[in-house]
Amino acid sequence: MKRDDSPSSPQNPSEWKLSQQKPEIDTTVPHSARIWNYWLGGKDNYPVDREAGEQFTEVFPGIAGLARASRHFLARAIRHLAGEEGVRQFLDIGTGLPTVDNTHEVAQRVAPDSRIVYVDNDPLVLVHAGALLTSTPQGMTTYINADLYDPDTILAAAAKTLDLTRPVALVLMQITGHVRDTGEAHAIVRRLMDALPSGSFLAFNDSVDTNAENFAATQQYNDSGAAPYHLRSPEELAGFFDGLDLLEPGVVPITHWRPEVPLLDPVADVDALGGVARKR
Repeated sequence: MKRDDSPSSPQNPSEWKLSQQKPEIDTTVPHSARIWNYWLGGKDNYPVDREAGEQFTEVFPGIAGLARASRHFLARAIRHLAGEEGVRQFLDIGTGLPTVDNTHEVAQRVAPDSRIVYVDNDPLVLVHAGALLTSTPQGMTTYINADLYDPDTILAAAAKTLDLTRPVALVLMQITGHVRDTGEAHAIVRRLMDALPSGSFLAFNDSVDTNAENFAATQQYNDSGAAPYHLRSPEELAGFFDGLDLLEPGVVPITHWRPEVPLLDPVADVDALGGVARKR
């Protein structure tokens, strides 16, 4: 397929058509991507999202710090993968709304020839996909409108941009909680990793169920009519890495994963665990 070398253009006509769609956005029901954007200080959200975000914060005041810590973890993981591990291909599922230091920006600062495929099914993310389709001339970014529940569709579409015979970093940040059943969530991630070659990586983080305030706030959020989110135990989160070789320091609170500056309070953890692992 002929490639358009314009760095801001999607790779093929079907992706261009997708990015030009004007999907319906329901502004009467809070949406996790928009609430997350609100917690990060963004403006791509609606009153219903801000209200839900404030209600969550009243019960669990640490949620905004968790959101920021997740973003910083993403940046550190991508810098390590592009730099120390030499990864040049990234499949970021559950992209969320564009903000500071998106995956392609971090990766291409280290390696301008990096290729990034973003995947999300939120209509507002689709509207803003153009902000994710910028790229260095040497690299490429594309966007797929698809659901985590459909890994085969994701892989088939990603193969138009990524060479799935060469290592790929699968990036899953605060997304698997949307899958209610833990066994099904593990199976989806295994299906995605099984399709990637030896030397690929999983970069992952999600919220843990050990904080009573976070648990209560999440239950309240789930009762609001929004798409539910499910917290998991440390053991269940570690299970996403089964069969993979974890990089040091393993599955840890995300603020403890290779911090770039010493932690001011080494015992103050956010309520999310993460890690990076290599496929044998």
